[in-house]
Amino acid sequence: MSDYQQYLNERDKLDFFIQKGFRINAVHEHLDGASVEFYHPSSKEKEILLIGTANARKYFSSLLIKQNLGIK
Repeated sequence: MSDYQQYLNERDKLDFFIQKGFRINAVHEHLDGASVEFYHPSSKEKEILLIGTANARKYFSSLLIKQNLGIK
């Protein structure tokens, strides 16, 4: 899979969790990329997503900034 296709796949997964009402709770950087922990406020459900591409890490960083500033 090309890097761009992998980025699109990771971006779609990030968008899926955000659209379902999840919030980014924690980010753990490691040699394979980053693990993004999502938390759903009403159901108390947690999900972890592994992000490997640099562009997807930049994308979830922008989502995290928007979340913290309260921007939709």
